[in-house]
Amino acid sequence: MAKLLEAYHPPDNAYDEMVTATGQERETWDALLETLRVLNPSEFTHRWDLARRLLRENGVTFNIYGADKDDHRQWGLDPLPLLISAEQWKQVERGLEQRTHLLSLLIEDVYGAQRCLKEGWIPVDLVYGHPGFQRPCHGLCVPPECRLLIHSVDIVRNPDGQFMVLRDRAETPGGAGYALENRLALKRVLPEFFEGRGIRKLASFFNNLRNTVHELARRRGGKTSAVFLTPGTLSQTYFEQAYLAQYLGFPLVQGDDLTVRNNRVYKKLLGGLEPVDVIVKRLRDGYCDPLELRSDSVLGIPGLVQAIKAGNVIVANSIGSGWVDTPALQVYLPELCRRFLGEELLLPGVPSWWCGEPESLDYVLENLSQLVVKPVFGTAFGEAVFMPVASEKERQLTLRKLKQNPSQYVAQTQLSPSTTPCFGESGLEPRSTLLRTFITRHGQDYSVMPGALTLASSRAGSVVASLTTGASSKDTWILEDAEVRAPEVKVVTKRQPMALSRGGGDIASRVANNLFWLGRYLERGEGLCRILRYSAGRLNQQNEAGGEQSFLHYLINPRWKPHRDEGDSLKTRVLNLLNKESQPDGLAPCLDNIRRLTGVVRDRLTNDSWRLSNRLWELASEKPEAMPDVQAHLDDMVTTFSAFSGLFAENTSRTYGWRFLEIGRRLERAIATVGFVRRALSCRRDTPEALVLEVMLEIADASRTYRRRYPAGLQTAPVIDLLVADEGNPRSVLYQLLCLEDHFDALPVIDGSPPGDVDKLLLRCIAAVKLADVYELAESFTEGKRRAQLNNLLRDLGRDIPSLSDLIAKRYFNHLVLTGQEARFGREVLP
Repeated sequence: MAKLLEAYHPPDNAYDEMVTATGQERETWDALLETLRVLNPSEFTHRWDLARRLLRENGVTFNIYGADKDDHRQWGLDPLPLLISAEQWKQVERGLEQRTHLLSLLIEDVYGAQRCLKEGWIPVDLVYGHPGFQRPCHGLCVPPECRLLIHSVDIVRNPDGQFMVLRDRAETPGGAGYALENRLALKRVLPEFFEGRGIRKLASFFNNLRNTVHELARRRGGKTSAVFLTPGTLSQTYFEQAYLAQYLGFPLVQGDDLTVRNNRVYKKLLGGLEPVDVIVKRLRDGYCDPLELRSDSVLGIPGLVQAIKAGNVIVANSIGSGWVDTPALQVYLPELCRRFLGEELLLPGVPSWWCGEPESLDYVLENLSQLVVKPVFGTAFGEAVFMPVASEKERQLTLRKLKQNPSQYVAQTQLSPSTTPCFGESGLEPRSTLLRTFITRHGQDYSVMPGALTLASSRAGSVVASLTTGASSKDTWILEDAEVRAPEVKVVTKRQPMALSRGGGDIASRVANNLFWLGRYLERGEGLCRILRYSAGRLNQQNEAGGEQSFLHYLINPRWKPHRDEGDSLKTRVLNLLNKESQPDGLAPCLDNIRRLTGVVRDRLTNDSWRLSNRLWELASEKPEAMPDVQAHLDDMVTTFSAFSGLFAENTSRTYGWRFLEIGRRLERAIATVGFVRRALSCRRDTPEALVLEVMLEIADASRTYRRRYPAGLQTAPVIDLLVADEGNPRSVLYQLLCLEDHFDALPVIDGSPPGDVDKLLLRCIAAVKLADVYELAESFTEGKRRAQLNNLLRDLGRDIPSLSDLIAKRYFNHLVLTGQEARFGREVLP
């Protein structure tokens, strides 16, 4: 490590965070660099590989719009943190608090008295012309804490070491969750970095945020009800939204989880409607209400604006705050600060010129080659053009746009941002750095996160540090002031004891639907892996018994015909089902659905469960071809499926969410077992009966149980009893039906639902199995005929059990529309 540090040479035209212009190490970094010099390089590399694996297993991603479904960008975290002294951070804190207070007052004025527009402090075009200005929100009475509950500010250092504001993020201020994940990951794998460093903790920021939301909800009286509104899994920062919702303890909801009745927002739960007091949103303002705002939105809640006007719900950040994100506002903030606060702006912005003013346009045109040109209303209207490195074609196009429509553009000085050391292919490299800071309300004041999400450019020499261009991230350490640091003293205050509760089990219908289908796909994937694993094992033994291979072929594909499909060997079929993504009945579509559904219910899963689901996707990316490798691969798949199901069962409270996942698993296992036994025993095959029974017991993982009970040998009746009618066998049909009965009894009764439909159908299935005579079901084949009673029983069960899926959807998910694939599986009737 010492050699890497000695070889580090930052550029001359930028401020470097670690070393001075004369090459001396900054005092802030002394303790950390001392630790690095004595750290074994191989040990450091090993631990950093562990950190990357941890981030991967935890599913930390940043989604790119337009990327393929499997191309979610893995979160990049550099092992070296960014260090900032206590003295420097105090200045930044004061500036950020002032800026957030100023913008909050500005938003309040624009949607209220509009003094800033009437007196000309800011051009009207920048407000009324901005798509983020929401006219229906004018005059709304919004608590001051909600204007900017969370505010994010991107800051950079100029070559003189002064912090300057690059842009504000008020509409969807994302990134705080990533900063927290960075801190936890770094602390876990490199704990010695934190020993005795006096690094300020991030928890206070999130506690202040949580307390502010709870206080807003309590003002309405009664039970506190707050939700975290997300646009869904396709959002770029969906991981962070689910992570934050889980960390803060707020339910993660989408627009169709909420409804407005009589100007009141309610959460749609299985047990009925529950009122919502506060909505912490990550949805773009225009999409929040299709009635008042964008009519083409399918993400929002119809009637939300009217509910806000009636004073029945609080939305934070307030709808309509997004217009302050425009970079053109930088031009007017110094004067606005003097007008609103009577103060000078403490944290200056990057020098900017709005081209809608003739004088500014003239300056921009004269100095265009040194500036960065940005669209006034965000990247949806074009990308920033860095004129010093732009091609001649880009320069001419930008010049033409500026002359045709100057008010749509703002120009800024291109700074040389500060650099910080990052690990690259050639060792430590100086990368351009941007800090995304976060501010939240805390009582009547503001609280700044004592840290930041630091972004470093993707390569040395680039001045762009953006997640969409592959920037890596860093943990940000704000050092405590050693002179004022004192031992922590815990003050014990008398608090009102909390009422004990075992509630919180009710869930949104959408979540119940997703957990139900997650259970089905998990069971379906495990069942297919078990059949493929047994088939691969028999192929490994070079078994030439054509009867057994034909039977296995038929188990995998009931429509297989030996003469018609002679060229379709068992090996080919196994490999296609395992590896071929276009195989509709293969493993790949099943795993895709598991991945989709685990992402949707991310906030309901523990970290261990999420890591196991990630392990499934890693295994899915492997494509073994040799049968020994296939068998070993399927061993891992079955083990991981079983571990996921067991972990979820053991670590999840017995809430409605757990019950719906279990209902999905039990229903799918019952359907699969009925079809499996019917294909194996009710139709005449050339395969010897003893071999059929052996295969059935192995695939159903019941061989050991059978041998303990019946050491004399294989017979059909005991096998049927074990796989169909045994209440004590967790893989029998009857066991699944009885589990379903228990779960349905525990679910809430929904008003208006068809009374008893599910119970009647389930009781009919249970009675059919219990009343059947196993010995009559096992009667031998007669000339040219199947086992008639067994076939009739399994045919009826194969029709009725899948029908339960429709009845469940009708009763509990009736506000949702099933996808075509899910609807088809729900009505699957076995041949």
